[in-house]
Amino acid sequence: MPSRLRWWILTLLFLGTTVNYLDRIILGILLPEIRKEIPIDDILYGKISSAFQLAYTIGFLLAGKVIDKVGTRLGYSGTILWWSLAAAAHSFIRSPLSFGVCRFVLGFGEAGNFPAAIKSVSEWFPKKDRAFATGIFNAGSNIATMIGPMMFVYLTAHYGWRTCFLLTASSGLVVLVLWFFTKTPPPPQDDDDPNAIQLTWTQVAAYRQTWGFALAKFFSDPVWWFYTFWLPPYFYDVRHFDMKQVAWAFPVIYLMADVGSVMGGWLSGYFMRLGWETSKARKATLGIFACCMPIAATSVLFDNLFIAIGLISLAASAHQGWSANLYTTISDVFPKSAVASATGIGASLGGLGGVIFSTLLPGYIITYFGYGPMFFIMGGFHLIGLYFLNRLMGDLKPITP
Repeated sequence: MPSRLRWWILTLLFLGTTVNYLDRIILGILLPEIRKEIPIDDILYGKISSAFQLAYTIGFLLAGKVIDKVGTRLGYSGTILWWSLAAAAHSFIRSPLSFGVCRFVLGFGEAGNFPAAIKSVSEWFPKKDRAFATGIFNAGSNIATMIGPMMFVYLTAHYGWRTCFLLTASSGLVVLVLWFFTKTPPPPQDDDDPNAIQLTWTQVAAYRQTWGFALAKFFSDPVWWFYTFWLPPYFYDVRHFDMKQVAWAFPVIYLMADVGSVMGGWLSGYFMRLGWETSKARKATLGIFACCMPIAATSVLFDNLFIAIGLISLAASAHQGWSANLYTTISDVFPKSAVASATGIGASLGGLGGVIFSTLLPGYIITYFGYGPMFFIMGGFHLIGLYFLNRLMGDLKPITP
């Protein structure tokens, strides 16, 4: 029974992450239609996106601490309710300022998704399967980007763009009900230790391992956010796509991202089953995906649409494989009581990197220099993140008193 129930828990985490990402991508997809009612240029779009990122960054600091304190059932329920109500509020927007306010509130609530999900995986899955489980629920972010464009284009054509926000909000409430009424406690895991140290949020923040993870997030998260926020305008303004073309391009890109997410989690587990130490397995997998990113960045140089889409797909796939393993390093190192706090601190720094490198700066760089410089900047960030992770997280051994 516990074995079957853990897959139900993983299914709910997958669905929650899917809805979470639908709320994030919706603005970029609907931008041409929204601009017909509300004037939003690239610089203003960057500022509205940065409102989400800034709140997301702040929210992580609180979310991890709260979820470690109240547990995943109540903590995740609260964050889903928050972001669902914020998503519904978007349907009443009438100005750029109200857009910015709603995106800020949404970002604050959505910050609870990953601390709750990573902690849940550590509670329900043994160590060798955690990266794989993380890859599966994290694939929800790609499913959102596969189904979202087609769904939003259809709904917008028939019912208007405001209906799309109501759909994502109601979907979140469905996940909330299913999650809240799943009350069975998680079973013991192979690395449970009754003598494990209990860490406060302040103590977690003092460990260099936390900052190794955090700096890896600071440099790699902006890459995903850049593709999430700026690919739709790039396709519209540079590649001259219409909404129907965007609706087929994104499913291709994010299908490959799904493959990367699941395969990335599987690959490090495969290395461990071959007898590799945890540190070697995680870092080798992270290194493989980090080296793919500079190659993928050359997509901006190709006029051929299929080559460009293929390279962008490689970037999405490699980042998601990287992300599945990076998140799992936290449960490799920290006791379960501190997993959400450490995840929140690191993800907060990742959000700060997103504010700087994927929302504020691109609005100006793209306006005055085009998309090329941004693609190449993003191509090197994972390698920098890997350097800091290796230096500060060391051999990924569990923290001991």
